[in-house]
Amino acid sequence: MCSHVPFFETLKKYKMKKGLGLFLGLLVGFFAYAEDTITPLKFYNATDFRIINKGWENTAATYHRMPAYMEDSCREQQWWLYTHSSGIGVRFATNSKRIAAHYNLIHNFHMQHMPMTGIKGTDLYFYNAQRNKWEHVNTHRPQETNGIADSIQSKIYVENLDGEMHEYLIYLPLYDGINWLQIGVDSGSIIEKPQIDNPRKPKIVFYGTSIMQGGCACRPGMVATAMIQRDFNLECVNLGTSGQGKMDYYIARCMATIEDAICYVLDPIPNCTKDMCDTLTYNFVNILRTLRPEVPIIMVEGMMYPYARHDSYFAEYLPQKNEAFRKNYEKLIQENPKNLYYVPCDGLTGVEMEGTVDGVHYTDLGFRAYADILEPYIKEALDNTGVNYHLEPQTYFAPYTKAQQQQQKRHAIAQLLAVACIGAILSALITWIICRRTVKNNNN
Repeated sequence: MCSHVPFFETLKKYKMKKGLGLFLGLLVGFFAYAEDTITPLKFYNATDFRIINKGWENTAATYHRMPAYMEDSCREQQWWLYTHSSGIGVRFATNSKRIAAHYNLIHNFHMQHMPMTGIKGTDLYFYNAQRNKWEHVNTHRPQETNGIADSIQSKIYVENLDGEMHEYLIYLPLYDGINWLQIGVDSGSIIEKPQIDNPRKPKIVFYGTSIMQGGCACRPGMVATAMIQRDFNLECVNLGTSGQGKMDYYIARCMATIEDAICYVLDPIPNCTKDMCDTLTYNFVNILRTLRPEVPIIMVEGMMYPYARHDSYFAEYLPQKNEAFRKNYEKLIQENPKNLYYVPCDGLTGVEMEGTVDGVHYTDLGFRAYADILEPYIKEALDNTGVNYHLEPQTYFAPYTKAQQQQQKRHAIAQLLAVACIGAILSALITWIICRRTVKNNNN
């Protein structure tokens, strides 16, 4: 009976224009849904790619910052902080149109003066080959349940990319650790280790306090070590620990074992008393100089906290700590003037001392000012040792292999056929429903 009722005449007779619009809308929407369903995200273990900014491979877990054998030497709180993934990143390349991350947090740690995006979040960066620059794409804002961050975090950073091969970097949380990280891309897309050596593997090693660890950057890519890594195209190892940067000699000996270290940056004064600056500095620095005489060392004075302009105690005490630190530098430089540099505290709190969130810990503005002050000293140290940290813009991807091209072609054809089949089935189903309704109405 349905064959005797022309489809479009039926639509007109029963005023189905709105129904046709709804039908077409549903069809288009279903195509979009079907495409997402047919090309789900596929997740890969981040360890399949390149982990950057780590000092050692023999850590108890992939994203720890200190060798496993050091646990017995470290104080409990100190070791706990070294399980945080501060500064560590993952490098990879993909032609996926979507990029996601899925990871497992270790700790339930919060701070009142630091955003959760910095504590537990992750950053995605894109390498712009034409500009020879890393560009921030997006940041994961950690999900919470009843004010507590979920242990499993997921984020689709970006969709609708151009489908060309590009290089990416994910920075990990600054004040939390992770058990594992998976990177999600479109199934059928290519994801592989990076083909461009950025950052290069020689390492600048940073030792310090909560400030060095990343307190209180708004997101992981804004800590000073990450900025300097991008600026110099060199890996930067972050060994900052909140309240624990006390110039322990066992840490100096351990730092000396980083085989590809090309520069040490030492900024411990905020965690040290005046007496500690007086009695520990010489031996701490001398351990590094003795074990790694070819590696330059940069000693950084403690910042003058903004409130020290008004607090008479700190106005006197902070300069005394720096004076004790500098006295040891002068003793060391007299013994051996080679490969030792000193950064005074001028400007370390940013323009007009506006670089902190609480008078001590940096905002992103403060981290940028801090990095800008350190970089000329790092440049001088590296230039004097002949380290090449420059990277010229380059075309970095070799043509796809024939197998990769065939894989992508097969996937694209299968995707188009699947969407077309589903669309045809849906169209036929809706047509049948309309015809059945028409017949029923005619019979009535």
